[in-house]
Amino acid sequence: MNSTDIPFRPADFTQQLLAWYGKSGRDLPWRNTRDPYRIWLSEIMLQQTTVTAVIGYYQRFLEKIPTVEALAASPLEEVIDLWAGLGYYSRARNLHAAAKMVVQQHQGQFPDDAESLQQLPGVGRSTAGAISSLAFDRSAPILDGNVRRVLCRLFALQEPPRSKGADKQLWQWSEQLTPVDQVHDYTQAIMDLGAIICLPRKPLCDQCPVLELCQAHKLGIEQTLPLKAKTKKIPTRSEVALLINHHGRYLVRRRIATGFLGGMWEFPTIHLAADEDPMKKLSILLSDFSLNGAAEPVGNIQHIYSHFRLKSYAFRKKVEDFPQVSAGDNHWFSVDELKSIALHGAHKKVLQMLTGA
Repeated sequence: MNSTDIPFRPADFTQQLLAWYGKSGRDLPWRNTRDPYRIWLSEIMLQQTTVTAVIGYYQRFLEKIPTVEALAASPLEEVIDLWAGLGYYSRARNLHAAAKMVVQQHQGQFPDDAESLQQLPGVGRSTAGAISSLAFDRSAPILDGNVRRVLCRLFALQEPPRSKGADKQLWQWSEQLTPVDQVHDYTQAIMDLGAIICLPRKPLCDQCPVLELCQAHKLGIEQTLPLKAKTKKIPTRSEVALLINHHGRYLVRRRIATGFLGGMWEFPTIHLAADEDPMKKLSILLSDFSLNGAAEPVGNIQHIYSHFRLKSYAFRKKVEDFPQVSAGDNHWFSVDELKSIALHGAHKKVLQMLTGA
């Protein structure tokens, strides 16, 4: 189907969608505001994260950091710690960098157009469109995961939605459907349609307000769309992690603020090549802390990040007398404290294995 051949009037889609949204739209904390800071914060948190998981983080974050000026002035480490448990921590680093840009380059005022908003770190085209529409009533298309799925079914797109050609086509359809008027409600309505009706599995077609317009339903293929792309094999990296226990507290350190997992906490580690013996590398790691003797195996875990799988061989070493004083970003934390800080994903699993929780 060519983008110029929409099989229904966009105005009909908008009218039916908005009528449904007026009765069935979700009541969410960030929908009771037009403050661009709060809308931007919610949109960043909602990237790759469910609404249920975000609500508590959103409210706690605003209690601590209520304005973009306060965010720009906050230490990055504080922002990352507030983000602890929400995942995809590059969002927190980008959030902090974007706040500084808004304050320094825009005098604390968010740009109101999608093109300018995309210049902020961590703000892509869809997020920019959402902020522009929701905070400023500017007509701008969005294409988050929910909307992408809705459009795939609405137009019966029979190719993986993340492919280059499909992505271009979906943006064209999104642009054509986005109205000039009532764009604030329309943007929330189409996101809600994907979130509560046009579900990834078993869409609730009998409750869909635009069912008569849906091309996938007409063809009887709504259950098979969107098509899945072929999964790519991801590489595995390995490490040895050392859990040094000194009177019930464990040594952890922050990673450098830039780069992968920047600013997050981790147990001391050493890289392990594919054919290396973990025990030999463990001895090197122990010597880095002037420790002698054996360490107790805790177990092995695997954790999948976006572009690789990390395998950690974890060992625990209890010490009564630890002559080295932690300095810089090395700190001692109890198990309860470790549960509340921003340990990266693999080491959260190590902690769970350690505690049996």
